[in-house]
Amino acid sequence: MLNYQQTIDYLFHRLPMFSRLGPAAFKGDLTNTIKLCEAVGNPHLQFKSIHIAGTNGKGSTSHMLAAIFQTAGYKTGLYTSPHLKDFRERIKVSGEMVEESFVIDFTERIKLIIEEIEPSFFEITVAMAFSWFALQKVDIAIVEVGLGGRLDSTNIITPELSVITNIGYDHMSMLGDTLEKIAGEKAGIIKPRIPVVVGETLPDTKPVFEQKAKEAEAPIYYANELRWVPEWKQEKQQLVVTVGIKHTDERKDYHLELAGLYQIKNLLTVLEVVYRLQLRGWKIDEQQVDEALLHVKKLTGLHGRWEVIHHNPFTVLDVGHNQDGIKQIVEQLEHCNFQKLHIVVGFVKDKDIEKLLSFMPKYAEYYFTKAQIPRALPENELADKARRFDLDGKTFQSVMEAFQNAIDHAHKDDMILVCGSVFIVGEVDLSQAKW
Repeated sequence: MLNYQQTIDYLFHRLPMFSRLGPAAFKGDLTNTIKLCEAVGNPHLQFKSIHIAGTNGKGSTSHMLAAIFQTAGYKTGLYTSPHLKDFRERIKVSGEMVEESFVIDFTERIKLIIEEIEPSFFEITVAMAFSWFALQKVDIAIVEVGLGGRLDSTNIITPELSVITNIGYDHMSMLGDTLEKIAGEKAGIIKPRIPVVVGETLPDTKPVFEQKAKEAEAPIYYANELRWVPEWKQEKQQLVVTVGIKHTDERKDYHLELAGLYQIKNLLTVLEVVYRLQLRGWKIDEQQVDEALLHVKKLTGLHGRWEVIHHNPFTVLDVGHNQDGIKQIVEQLEHCNFQKLHIVVGFVKDKDIEKLLSFMPKYAEYYFTKAQIPRALPENELADKARRFDLDGKTFQSVMEAFQNAIDHAHKDDMILVCGSVFIVGEVDLSQAKW
């Protein structure tokens, strides 16, 4: 039998993996996932769940909801992707990562069917997560969609409630080149008569959701139409958001540990989800919501969402990597105080690189780099493209080389931002950084 590291190597290199290969690793139907789950006893039928799709915000929303359920006393599964450092980050129960021994045993148990049907890495991890949740007898599992929705491996569950955070341009080669097409793929998680909460709509996407919900006879609720934010402020590394309920005078302040301004949108989605679940009999009170939102990182282990890791210079990690994600980061920068901005950045090849670069601030000093995966855009190519947008900087073969160089050149009143890819952020090793 393989040990844990050998098992992980087998999973990473034997199976088609999206983070390495991109679209070539994507399997366009649910057949393999269904076969895998049948082979291990259909674990997805043994627990209740919440299903979360969206272009941006689904990771933060998933972790906030997991924190709330944990604080309310429920044994809570959490499935997200990709991971930053450790494969086991993808599969957690009440904040604890799946045991190494289970990863080994599960992989060994399904090796024959792996050889037979040749599933993708993601299909395997979904079946593994569902099996762990069933074995642990979770009360609820928060399940984040990997890519799209309709054909995503996670879409074999029938949840208590479906969530679509928002729609933006990302993965267009697989999901479609218009917002309507992308919305259609995300709307594929809407199930017959299962309520759906949509965080944010656009004129192009709302009719798509309305039509799908009508066909499925699914009640649909729009978080941004039911709640609003009259004011917000940043206070002691927290985001303090005043939320009002429309058509009433009721207002309430929420203190968020996740301090990125984009969390305002996610908060409205989370609050509407909690309200709808309360109506369905889930016991969650306001005090538990408040407590959970203050301690999301501690409760769930979330990292990389406007994560402040140092103060002099002010240093932030953010996994924003598509058009809306980069725009939100740039908007956040407008509320930061610094003498000079240093940006460590890298992208994967299958993004619209020119569009992303067009949003980046011209006043920053850039440290162009790449993650150590085949999908990564070489740093020299990135620098060449960036110069067309008057973005200046140097190139580095590794993330840590770029990051250390930024540290070496930054004054204590400057700011360092690391962004562009989950894989870029994942390769920042704080134990190796010399401040």
